[in-house]
Amino acid sequence: MTPVLFIAAGIILLFAGGEALVRGSVAVATRLGVSKLVIGLTLVGFGTSTPELVTSLRAALAGSPAIAVGNVVGSNIANVLLILGVSALVRPLPCDPAALRRDGSVMVAATAALVGLALIGTVGRIAGSLLLAGLLVYLTATFLAERRNGSRSAQMHIHEAEDALPANPSLPLNSIMAVVGIIAVIAGAGFLVEGATILARQAGISEGVIGLTVVAVGTSLPELATSVVAAYKRHADVALGNIIGSNIFNVLAILGATAVVQPLAVPAEMARFDVWVALATALVLMAFAFTGARLSRTEGGVLVGAYVGYVAILATGIL
Repeated sequence: MTPVLFIAAGIILLFAGGEALVRGSVAVATRLGVSKLVIGLTLVGFGTSTPELVTSLRAALAGSPAIAVGNVVGSNIANVLLILGVSALVRPLPCDPAALRRDGSVMVAATAALVGLALIGTVGRIAGSLLLAGLLVYLTATFLAERRNGSRSAQMHIHEAEDALPANPSLPLNSIMAVVGIIAVIAGAGFLVEGATILARQAGISEGVIGLTVVAVGTSLPELATSVVAAYKRHADVALGNIIGSNIFNVLAILGATAVVQPLAVPAEMARFDVWVALATALVLMAFAFTGARLSRTEGGVLVGAYVGYVAILATGIL
């Protein structure tokens, strides 16, 4: 089996498994009486980020920390430039500052923490534990504030839960769907990491570049599907909130959990360039969130073009 087939099989399983896991678990939680606010805050965010989590863990345990870190950094870059850009091409996205400002600020803070850790050169167990603690504080504070105030951001998380509900409400069927989704994600992560490491060796490309591009895009497909569907349904708050939430989870949950299990060394070239690109894209997204500007199709095209340029820089090794 060639590395390309390994990667293709991994991406397919990650996408299908991630979708099944999110929709199945959301349906089960809804049937069990869990509030849509809690579902939107936790299950949707964790569910769409599960492919990144399992893939980074598999890569770290397999002795490929560059793929594990590159997956987090590359996913955050792809979320803003590629996924947000494609979503705006599907339908222009109006921004609601009241719904996005707080979460956007947390996203920028988490990305700044990522830059700091990259400059240190390692993400150890203490740093990983602090990232996970930050996630817990963020989720707790957000839930308490939104349950009390009923803010627009609370409505955004409720819409996330509603958009993720499958058509079939059967509890047994959706329970099976969630379990099958987990199994598919685990298998897909194994295929993707195996294929990525073989491809890196055969093509003479660094594992970091493979993690930043092929692996990152492959694990970000659930976010792509969620945001594009939300944009098509005119749920701009869900499309944007999904990207912001995913970027927060990627740093605090995925990098944090992976570092607790297996401390990670950050490649020097990633610390010099890629984490700064991630921070720049977070600030670009915040500019839209704070100003309430409408993200047009033209601007979406510019974001996609910027992502193509970023990948070209990595592929040619200019930096």
